Formats: sequence, structure tokens, C-alpha cells
Amino acid sequence: MQTPPRGILTTLLALLLGFGLMQMSNTFQGTLLSIRGGIEGFSPALIGAVGSGFWAGIMIGSLRCGKVIESVGHIRAFVAFGAVASTAPLVHLLVVNPIAWVVARALTGFCFAGLFIVVESWLNSAATEQTRGKILSIYGMTGLLAGIVGQLLLPSTNPAGFRPFCIITIIIAVALVPIALTRAVAPASEGRAARISLTALFRQTPFGLVAAFLCGVTTSAFFALGPIFAQGRGLDTTGVAIFMACGTLGGFLFTWPLGWLSDRLDRRLAIIGAAIIAAVTLLTIVAVVPNEAPRWILYLCVAIFGGTIVPTYSVVMAHVNDSVGAGEFVAASGGLLIVQGAGAVFGPIVAGLAMSMWDRGLSVTLITAQLLIAGFGTYRLRCRAAPPERHKGTFVVEPAVPVATTFEAAQSRVS
Repeated sequence: MQTPPRGILTTLLALLLGFGLMQMSNTFQGTLLSIRGGIEGFSPALIGAVGSGFWAGIMIGSLRCGKVIESVGHIRAFVAFGAVASTAPLVHLLVVNPIAWVVARALTGFCFAGLFIVVESWLNSAATEQTRGKILSIYGMTGLLAGIVGQLLLPSTNPAGFRPFCIITIIIAVALVPIALTRAVAPASEGRAARISLTALFRQTPFGLVAAFLCGVTTSAFFALGPIFAQGRGLDTTGVAIFMACGTLGGFLFTWPLGWLSDRLDRRLAIIGAAIIAAVTLLTIVAVVPNEAPRWILYLCVAIFGGTIVPTYSVVMAHVNDSVGAGEFVAASGGLLIVQGAGAVFGPIVAGLAMSMWDRGLSVTLITAQLLIAGFGTYRLRCRAAPPERHKGTFVVEPAVPVATTFEAAQSRVS
């Protein structure tokens, strides 16, 4: 018997509420660790390594958690991942050591990957073919909105104390409740999808893979080290929270306009344009806007910067889907997620090392990444025409932390 519409709506709201709380705790924890790491005397390189650890955990979890879920079931796996994820933040408080922090953050990423895979599976089970794209977009936008709230929780407590870690643990624990109480049913396994190698995917869409990697570099480096950059501009804890929230807010506000534009142009033009705007905006912040300038100018600039880097991966995903065969969408998405994840692991490490050597290391890293996107994209425009209009799909907002419900099988499809 089919679930009545009201039951489906209740399930969707519960799943989105739980996911939103998870993402809220994640952004709060990411910014907190950057600031607390500085308080504990960690160098930018070590803080970057901690940020990189989260994305390493996401990558490993995206590839491995599916087997755990298949072996013990969605409910048991969800409870296990949630229990570990809710206790991992306390490790940062109990063991003040950069290696321990990297391991704890990687463990958090691994568990969040498993939690998100379960949530996305349940969302898929509640969606129809007609509503799946809309539900995924709402899911992605929910993550961005929750990220804004998570950043703004930072001033509510002292980052040098123990309370913020306890708050994060409580939020994660509470996030499990609405999801655990839903009547959602995970979809049955549909078997293996079409296989595709990264080499073959690169031949089909070289710009897609390069842009995905550089998107990972940019977003992960910014959110891991942006708080340190903001402190260097003279911002206090409240100012840092607003600075980071504005970056996410820009992504929230610019996502639909950029997606709408990419549906009507060659998507590569939209990606190139966004990269150029991001580079110019960040250059303006470091070279034009003085430290004593009104804060709203800095917040506006970072909102524009966030608005051009946060949604870009969704456009890249849409561009890749336009370029591959209809039966290769899932495998291509898995390959792209691996490449984006590799960039997300790489970005904070490189940017952290750069910041340890000179003050503008983060800015140089981010601007370089955006100029590489724009430069390679311009080169590819001259080499290959855009995919035919009949092959063009509709833009869908990707989650801020993409894992995909089929990603755990990507290792068997991507080589």
C-alpha cells in the first residue's frame, strides 16, 4: 500500500530537519576547529590538515559505508554512524594534538558520509521520478541554509572553552531523532550501473574533471582556513562567524541564478564567468579593501565570492551529465565525486602550507585555482563545441557535502 501524500510530506520534513541539524553541526564544528586550533598554537598548515581530514573521511566513507549499510541494514548503520559522529567532537576537547584532531575529523567525515548516504537513500524512496530532482535541490539548499545557521552559532559560546564541543555533540544527537522516527523505507538495490574509468571520463569531458578538482580545492580550503584569514583581517569571533556565514549565504542566494543561467548558455561559460568573478572579488578583498574599511564591505565581497564558488560544482556536474551517455550518468557522477573529493583533500593542505609561509597564502591559492578554471575552460571552448541542446539536462543543486547514494559502488565502476 502506498504511503499517503501527508505521510510522504511528514517523512520528507523529518529527513530534511535531521539533515539540516547535521549540516549545522558540521559547519559549526569546522569553523570552531579552525579558531580553536589557532588558540592551541597550531600552525595554518596543521589547521589545514585537520580540515583536509574531514574530506578524506568523506571520500573513504562514500566508498566504504555502502557495504556496512548493506550488511547490517539502514537503521542499524544509521544509529552506529550517528553514535560515533556525536562523540568524535569530544576527542578534539580531550586530546589536544594535531594528529589526533586529524584522525577525529576524518572519523567525523566517514560517519557523516554514512549518515548522508542513508538520508539520501530514504529521500529517494520517498520521491518519484517527477519529484526526485526537486527534492534533491531542496535537500541541497537545506544544507546551505543550515550551514549559515551553524556558522552563526559560533559567537554564542567561547571557542576557548568546552561548551561549543558539547553543543555540537548535542546537535548531532538531536539530529538523529526525527530521522530515526520516520517510516521511510530505503530503496532496494538496483544492481550495478554502467562502468566508466576516469581516463574515459576525462576524454569525454576534460574540463569537467579539471573544474571538479579545482572546485574541491577552492571550497575546502576556504571553509577550513577562511576563519584564520578573517582573524588576520582583524575580525573578532562574531565577525569571523558573520564572515563565514556570508560566504555560505552568497552560495545560497547565487545557486539558482547561476543554475538558471547555465541552463540557457554553454555551461562552460557560466563556470568560467563565475571563476573570473571569484578571482576578481578575492583580489579586491586583499588588494583594495583596507583592514579599517567598514565591515559590511568585507562581508559583501565574501558573499559574492561564496556565491561564485559554492554553486559551481553543481554546474560542473550538470555539464558532465550533458557530455556523457544516458546510461553513464551514475558512473560519471561517481567519478566526478572522487575527483572533487581528491581536490577537497588537497586544497586545505596546500593552502595551509602557503599560509604558513606568507600571510596571503590562502588568497594566492584560491585565486590561482579560479584562474586555472577560467584559463582551462577558455582553452576547451576553442577545442570543442558545447554538447547538443537536446542532450542538455536540467540544473539540479548538489549537496554542500556530496556523497550520492550510489557512490559507495563507484570504486567498482571507476578505475
